[in-house]
Amino acid sequence: MSAVRRCVLAVLTVLVLAAMPAAAFERDRLVIAMVLEPPHLDPTAGAAAAIDEVVYANLFEGLVRIDRDGAVRPSLATSWDIADDGLTYTFHLKPGVLFHDGTAFDADDVVFSLDRARGPDSTNAQKGFFAPIASVAAADPLTVRVALARPKSRFLFDMGSGDAVIVAPESAATNGTQPVGTGPFRFADWVPGDRVTLERVAPEADRINTVVFRVVPDPAAQVAALLAGDVDYIPNFSAPESLDVFRGDDRFTMVEGMTEGETILAINNGRAPFDDVRVRRAIGHAIDRAAIIAGAMSGVAQPIGSHFAPHHPAYVDLTGLSAYDPDRARALLAEAGLADGFEAILRLPPPAYARRSGELIAAQLGAVGIRITIEPVEWAQWLEQVFTNRDYDLTIVSHTEPLDIGIYGRDDYYFGYHDPAFQDLMTRIDGTLDETERNRLHGEAQRVIAEAAVNGFLFQLPKIGVWRADLEGLWANSPVQANDVTEVVWR
Repeated sequence: MSAVRRCVLAVLTVLVLAAMPAAAFERDRLVIAMVLEPPHLDPTAGAAAAIDEVVYANLFEGLVRIDRDGAVRPSLATSWDIADDGLTYTFHLKPGVLFHDGTAFDADDVVFSLDRARGPDSTNAQKGFFAPIASVAAADPLTVRVALARPKSRFLFDMGSGDAVIVAPESAATNGTQPVGTGPFRFADWVPGDRVTLERVAPEADRINTVVFRVVPDPAAQVAALLAGDVDYIPNFSAPESLDVFRGDDRFTMVEGMTEGETILAINNGRAPFDDVRVRRAIGHAIDRAAIIAGAMSGVAQPIGSHFAPHHPAYVDLTGLSAYDPDRARALLAEAGLADGFEAILRLPPPAYARRSGELIAAQLGAVGIRITIEPVEWAQWLEQVFTNRDYDLTIVSHTEPLDIGIYGRDDYYFGYHDPAFQDLMTRIDGTLDETERNRLHGEAQRVIAEAAVNGFLFQLPKIGVWRADLEGLWANSPVQANDVTEVVWR
């Protein structure tokens, strides 16, 4: 279905449903609509943001957590001490904590979790977070010492990620389908393709005791579900063309916030002809970001020229390096021996931003001779075929991990980009504790990948949240991949 037809359908749906009364709802229940279904529910064994969007802080907890402002806060660790040389972290643990299966949480669980994450058989998507760890030891049941082999500027922040949550050895192997954590909500039910349900461990009066995460990928269906009262909250609203409907309705709150999601046209640098920097630069110059943001996002997004969030203090505006210039794109293709263009496949995952942007980009690339065949794929297929097996030419996806420019330094990453000098630069950034110098180095890193045209850099994904006006405690921004409902209440 084209973006235009989707927009028309959304408008028609609004006209039909706007006058309908909202369905009755339970005050101890919250229904959240998600764009994507998680492939499983173990945040320590998968890269999909949808996993954390269900379980982070709600079901699983780490030593520390990241709050709505992006700050590191206590969680399973009530406090911590850092040695003067930055190489030893001593965490003091919260007493009396139980996992949902009744087993006790203590220092041995922390040792198990961190050793598992950094072990040779680890399937952790962010294994690099744990690489600086030299050893983890339990000083006593409520004290853990983590020794680093080298200073790491973001160590505490990384320990607040979903990838670093603490799991128990008794249940770690089955967390994908029967997750067991220490958070205020426990796993209740999962109906594949439909919903995941969490229930509060200790139900309380006047609190939300049941949270249902419904899978609603279609933008028009999201509009309809909100207006009909079938869902209470959409944290990542996919129909920006329909926002005016909710701006004018006092039953709803609408907030345009920020995510860490750099939305890119990912390019398989390991496959010809994309292994030629001239071809990649031609792709960059063929892309009209302004037209994509207007057409796919109804103007609600900020353009980017490298893999870095514009709201970060280290951001450098490099959009000029790949400014829209179709004549330059054609000239670069001719220099690369491709004056007649070539054919390529663009594999698109389900999110509306990807499908809508893909239609526009296919036309823009076609205008300079790159003949695109669009292949829509489901999310599980994208994760396996594109992300894991690197079987693709081009794809569109938003990378929502915070400050994740370091992925360009991974030899096994799906971009197929290899630059030892960039890897060295990332090592320097990791070990730089001075924020001003670290920001300068991040600026260098942005320029390296922009000049190498590793990918086509499109826009920063906004966090468009729409929810019932009588809900409070929801996040306006997404400093991490999370739908944290631990402080949400009905007024």
